[in-house]
Amino acid sequence: MDDARDAPPPPIPPAPVWADLAAEWTKLAQEWSGWWTRAVVAHPPAGAARAAPPIEPIVDPSVAAAITERYAQKFQSLWQTIATAAGRPPSVIEPPAGDRRFEAPAWRELPWFAWLKQSYLLHGEYLRELSAHARLAPEDARRLAFMTRQMVDALAPTNFLATNPEALQRAITTEGASLVHGMANLVADAGRGRISLSDGDAFVVGRDLAVTKGDVVFANDLIEVLQYAPTTPNVHRRPLVVVPPCINKYYILDLRPSNSFARHAVDQGHTVFMISWRNIPPELGKLGWDDYLDDGVIAAIGVAREITGARSVNALGFCVGGTLLASALAVLAARRERVVESATFLTTMLDFTDPGEIGVYISREFLDAREPALLAGQRMHGSELAGAFSSLRANDLVWNYVVRNYLKGETPPAFDLLHWNGDSANLPGPMYAYYLRELYLGNRLKDPGALTMGGVPVDLGRVTVPVYVYASRDDHIVPWKSAWRTTGLVGSPDVTFLLGASGHIAGVVNPPQPPRRCHWVNDLTPDDPDDWLARAVETPGSWWPHWWRWLEPHGGPRVRAPARAGSRAHPALGPAPGRFVVEPTI
Repeated sequence: MDDARDAPPPPIPPAPVWADLAAEWTKLAQEWSGWWTRAVVAHPPAGAARAAPPIEPIVDPSVAAAITERYAQKFQSLWQTIATAAGRPPSVIEPPAGDRRFEAPAWRELPWFAWLKQSYLLHGEYLRELSAHARLAPEDARRLAFMTRQMVDALAPTNFLATNPEALQRAITTEGASLVHGMANLVADAGRGRISLSDGDAFVVGRDLAVTKGDVVFANDLIEVLQYAPTTPNVHRRPLVVVPPCINKYYILDLRPSNSFARHAVDQGHTVFMISWRNIPPELGKLGWDDYLDDGVIAAIGVAREITGARSVNALGFCVGGTLLASALAVLAARRERVVESATFLTTMLDFTDPGEIGVYISREFLDAREPALLAGQRMHGSELAGAFSSLRANDLVWNYVVRNYLKGETPPAFDLLHWNGDSANLPGPMYAYYLRELYLGNRLKDPGALTMGGVPVDLGRVTVPVYVYASRDDHIVPWKSAWRTTGLVGSPDVTFLLGASGHIAGVVNPPQPPRRCHWVNDLTPDDPDDWLARAVETPGSWWPHWWRWLEPHGGPRVRAPARAGSRAHPALGPAPGRFVVEPTI
């Protein structure tokens, strides 16, 4: 491995005026790539005794040496190609498809920036390939690959003013005003504790977002229940209870009227009840998983039944809201309470065998260190979770906005999805610790009787109601094949699986108009997800109409729409969107 670490850098031949800058970048790039190789891939752990037996390198030395030699030749070829080029420099390496960081003409037409871009891409490719050959357990290998990607992304020349041609040109054109605006944006974001992804002044909850007409008809310390006003003269007898994720605010399913999932469901004749989770304040920091089931999901189902007079409801859960819904259904089944007619799970994970990239942040060591404080009532702040999720797509959701907000001094665009993304919520420590230990790390929800919730052993196999499972093909939080496993966990003989395009959020929030994206449909449910996809039919447009058609018969007969929200037992407490969704984060 010493040969690999000590391989000399490619010689730098005579070159134009920018050669000195290129030499400095070469030195810097080789320093950080060499440090990463030594510290992460091949170096003994920090503090290891000098006299201790030698530790076997993580990467086989002969493999590392071969990789290093191959890339040294690529660097040499790159330098010679750029240095001898007349006019527009030729390309030795290009960014992968979808990488928009280097779209400015300067990265292709100016020799210094063309070389800088390609040198960076080669160094990143070198480190990723070297890390890929690490002899590690699968979980550790995934963490190493993730951390390597994070470092490579962070050190992109686009992220620094001196090496970003667009930011430099903007500073010159605006006579420095862009730098002043960028600094103001940085100071403002420092005060908020997060990078702004959307224009914070463009949206107000209750004015621009979450504007579907309705009323709060129930409230306790944990939830408010909203009942939306009907838009049709007749409605289905059986209502729909929606369980959104508790990590963020509910209005991801009620954005603007044009893309509001709740509004569209109401327009189909469903009486929709929406849970609005509390952004947990310090005094509620000791709530547990069972509280979210009994005082959250099950309480909302009871409210909807009482107000409508229906014996049962249809239920829908999104992300961790789906995990809570499935747990509640298993509790109700164990209690022999059949009060749910059908269940829909949107981008939901019940089998955590493959938790996706978010798994790099979750380890037993992390939980062991933090669990005592969490169980004592320390909250998991929403900003921490939002930062972790954003880092999974760092170039799109972190560095892109660092460049635009701070280096270029631009105001973020008004984007409802990203506004919601920055409006996170706190979770109580015991609830979060249980979720990590028993579900993410223990993966015990999938095992019949392995967990006790609400005082009863739970078994997803006892969930026998018709089930609709939606997954997004490019989901980096709930991999679609993990969502697929729900089809084999529930005991229902009537399971429908649908795969949508795009990711965790944009795939779900995909209204019929204007037509966008596509989805895949296959009425059969084989044991293998790849078999399902191979026989699935790609269908253009939104998946929402497919779900509407599925839900229609489960809604029951049509009855006259209610004239007002609530009932005598649960009178309207105030207009939607309620208080909890606009409470400031504490």
